[in-house]
Amino acid sequence: MTSIPAPGRYRLLLTADGWPVARGWWWSEATARRKMAGWIGSWGRSGAAITLTDEETGVVGGGS
Repeated sequence: MTSIPAPGRYRLLLTADGWPVARGWWWSEATARRKMAGWIGSWGRSGAAITLTDEETGVVGGGS
């Protein structure tokens, strides 16, 4: 029997006009924050939102 590993503790979610567009999970908070900055640079425009969630604590941060 095999198990599916957890995707990571830190999750990024990109939404555009309220619709989910992309998700990513990382174990390292530093990596997740670096990816978030890249996503903001690529996708940061009116109607887009990017949230970073710590899946362990439930703490949410974000940018746009």
